[in-house]
Amino acid sequence: MNKIRSILLALTVVFAALLAYGVWTRPSARPADHEGFSAARVIKDIEVMSKEHHSVAHPEERAKVREYLMQRLEGLGADTVMLYEYDSLVGPKNKHVVYTFDAKNIVAEFPPLEASADPTYLLMVAHYDSRYSQPMPKDTVWSYGAADDGYGVGVILETVSQVLKNRQDWKQGVKVLFTDAEEVGMMGMTALWENNREFFDNVGFMINLEARGPWGPALLFETCPGNEKVMDLYASAAKSPYTYSLTTVVYSFMPNFTDFTIVKDEVPGMNFSTIADVNHYHTDLDNFSNISAKSIQHYGAQVLPIALEYLTDEKYSDKDYFRAEDDTTNFTIPVLGLFNFSKGMYKVVNVIVFVLFLLALGFEGLRGRLKAMKVLKTSLVVLGAAVGVLLFGELVAYLSALIAGAKFKLFGVIHGIGFDNVAMIVSTVLIAAASVLVYLSGRSKAVRMASGSMRASAATNAVAKHAANTLYGTLALMFLLSAVLLFALGENLMFFVPLAFATAGLILYRLTSLKVWLLLASGMILLHAFSFLYALAMALTIGAYGAVAMLAFCDIMVLIPMADLYLLDQSKKK
Repeated sequence: MNKIRSILLALTVVFAALLAYGVWTRPSARPADHEGFSAARVIKDIEVMSKEHHSVAHPEERAKVREYLMQRLEGLGADTVMLYEYDSLVGPKNKHVVYTFDAKNIVAEFPPLEASADPTYLLMVAHYDSRYSQPMPKDTVWSYGAADDGYGVGVILETVSQVLKNRQDWKQGVKVLFTDAEEVGMMGMTALWENNREFFDNVGFMINLEARGPWGPALLFETCPGNEKVMDLYASAAKSPYTYSLTTVVYSFMPNFTDFTIVKDEVPGMNFSTIADVNHYHTDLDNFSNISAKSIQHYGAQVLPIALEYLTDEKYSDKDYFRAEDDTTNFTIPVLGLFNFSKGMYKVVNVIVFVLFLLALGFEGLRGRLKAMKVLKTSLVVLGAAVGVLLFGELVAYLSALIAGAKFKLFGVIHGIGFDNVAMIVSTVLIAAASVLVYLSGRSKAVRMASGSMRASAATNAVAKHAANTLYGTLALMFLLSAVLLFALGENLMFFVPLAFATAGLILYRLTSLKVWLLLASGMILLHAFSFLYALAMALTIGAYGAVAMLAFCDIMVLIPMADLYLLDQSKKK
């Protein structure tokens, strides 16, 4: 049985990783002859846009891209295609290089066929300028804008072409806005907002599309304040959803902004982006040869059904429909999908899990399998080790920056480390291996201490107690951190999700004596950890690897003793 369990455990780890990284959970790229959303057709537009640099420092090349996009919009049958022009803008702000330029925003309108006197519109936004010069450790480079924001522009063109097939059913219309000079401080959107505010008067909902790197899933990383109804639409329509409300909190502390930043307090909407990897963001590596068709298809899987539902449901004709007071707490777990809670409901779910954990902890204590002081000691040891892992992670980041000649930023975004992902993966594997060795050392010590007992099962019981103390000590720490973060920030999924699955698995195991519950709980924790920690590492980059490593360590310290309990054959007498 032990051998079979070992194989099943190994398969669980492998399949959880494959599922979390989208091998089967995200849509495959569709060819150009596909009837629905096709990444191949988007790629044709990106190829044209990314032939040359087209930043604010390249007015002629930018004009070519602008003319091409206007022709594409006219070819789609837009009722109007026009420019909003702004002269003598200066930017970027607070940069070593300053450009003076004109910004020309492209606007197209597709009203419903049976329009009311004042129809409501879906506004789809992306910027068509590429990044200006970017100083790197060894050179200054320029982006070709293939992903940023060729992805956004191309996905919008393809989405519009698809929703036009159902135009006879539209109750609302579509506005397309391709902004200029976004890379120099959202200058095009800012000028439109400040000088032509009336453009937004009939906009009821906005979708902004960005790309911070060419690879990985398309993440709904930001929504407007009061996003309750916005997230209801996302939950009901989006295919292959991928989002964390925590990213909105994290993004607010980061130095990056988008066109959505300018209007999000007044215009309800969603902001999508890929987030991997930073070395292909705003550099010459953002070129056509590095684009990902699967990432592009993932945008379409989410954006197209959202747009179609918004356009064809009459309830959205109320321009103020999405205005709400409350935010939701939401996150996705591969295979399980989207979890979307009101703030109140999320607190209720937390309290239920907290109570169940305390009951499980108390039951283990009453049965003599746990001692309060040992659990407390384990919690303190794990906390201390977690702090050590955090410091180790930042040391890895510092040394990586030193080797690459990049500027180190404590918990900041670091460009120019070509091996950053490898460094983070290898370091995490080393942390996991060290954690296993330390755990096994403690396990062996527990067995040796029990070796003098006359009971044949003493060694097995010692192992079980060691596993339980380690597991419940780590979970007790997660319980405390979950409670503190819940009431301080309203966001605690990094600790709450593993706490919830582990608690459920342990309770079901004790009620049924079936160890498969421990395996399933481990699989769910792995699905969450692989997906969430990947997103966090890609978003924050190696500069914040310490925080990512610390969270990974906490998950590891839940998984190791849970795996030990699963593999332990208590039917054999020692």
